[in-house]
Amino acid sequence: MLPFNSLRIVCLSRALVHPSWPMSNRQSVYKTVTCSAHFMSISFLKDTWNSNMHLKSLGKERKLIYYSNPVSSHRNYSTGQVQLNCWNCRQPLDTTPAFFCMSCKVVQPPEEGTSYFKIMNCDYTFTLDIHKLQKRYLLLQRSLHPDNFSQKSVKEQEYSESHSALVNKAYQTLLKPLSRGLYMLELEGMRIEEGTDSGADLEFLMELMEINEALDKARTPEEANKIGQDTKRKLAVLTEEIDAALLKGELQAAKALLAQMKYHANIEEKVKEKLSEFM
Repeated sequence: MLPFNSLRIVCLSRALVHPSWPMSNRQSVYKTVTCSAHFMSISFLKDTWNSNMHLKSLGKERKLIYYSNPVSSHRNYSTGQVQLNCWNCRQPLDTTPAFFCMSCKVVQPPEEGTSYFKIMNCDYTFTLDIHKLQKRYLLLQRSLHPDNFSQKSVKEQEYSESHSALVNKAYQTLLKPLSRGLYMLELEGMRIEEGTDSGADLEFLMELMEINEALDKARTPEEANKIGQDTKRKLAVLTEEIDAALLKGELQAAKALLAQMKYHANIEEKVKEKLSEFM
């Protein structure tokens, strides 16, 4: 029997991962799941992908049980999902997502519908750890890069290319707050359409127009830099507000704030272009 202080169990019912429930019901999950990138080769990918609890892509029923024992192995969680087998040796795959078979070491096909947060082994949160995300990305690309499979079978080459492309897309999506937030809304069944103001009020649109006009009239790097710094401060404030809205389950508020972030992110890019003109 394990001592009480060495065992922690977190059971997530179907309601906690069902898309019809507000995000506020998953607040505790935000702090439970952790980013992990502590593997350097295929030989111990098994331990790494078993080391943390992951959140399954929304819309599917599952239960997660998380055990934390400071002296035990890294095989820390089990799920009620359907068991997958290796396409090559038919042995059960112990990890999700399974990049490699731990029995025959053969690369596996990508699992359809796996969320980017799960692929990158990160918290399902708007304020994830970017340093750990970057570290995870580099390690995955190092292991899955197609150059490593040039002498392997055609099927393995195809799977490695698919994984590499998917990892890159997941990384690019989660790296920036705007794309990350929009992706989180997509997982909740919401989307901000391109080319629309998403309900932006007239006052906000007038403010944006004034900023753009000021940027167009900027004649020195200092003038453009000032607009850029003001925009960065605004984006920082929006990041905090969006995080708070998502934690409270206020999805409509988060959607409106992300629409504003989208406009300010565009201005930030225009500032960079303007500054390049002075070089």
